[in-house]
Amino acid sequence: MNKKLFGFASLTLLVSSLFICTVSAADTKSIEQALRDLDAHWSAAAGAKNLEKTVSFYSEDTVVMPPNTSAATTKEAIRKVWEGLLASSGLVINWKATKVEVAKSGDLACLNGTYELTMNDASGKPVNDRGKYVEVWEKQADGKWKCGTDIWNSDLPASTPGEKK
Repeated sequence: MNKKLFGFASLTLLVSSLFICTVSAADTKSIEQALRDLDAHWSAAAGAKNLEKTVSFYSEDTVVMPPNTSAATTKEAIRKVWEGLLASSGLVINWKATKVEVAKSGDLACLNGTYELTMNDASGKPVNDRGKYVEVWEKQADGKWKCGTDIWNSDLPASTPGEKK
């Protein structure tokens, strides 16, 4: 095989492999909608205070970064984060994705959105919070999507020790 033909064949193989590793625009839209739906189901599970369903959206190697505390990197630590939150008196929680970006490979996606949360303080008075979140979703070997990184934080100003809200 001469050098020109070999070079053309190599280039053709390279370009073909790039197309194989890239999902179509229609597939991207389909993935985006599937992730929006998953995120909405996840929010509903948390809103219903269903601990098992809430933690089921995470992958095996998830990192959860709740506000004002250390990251949770084990299933047990993640369960404790959610167990504490879902057990909060007067809890009302929901979130909604506002943006979904799917990687060209079709196996990774980033969601960001807003959340609203209400819970009672120590005196029983409702405390409202709102903020934003980022989730990184990963397509698993079985084809299912799971959240691999989860972080959220408040839009409200931080209070100083002893300060009343």
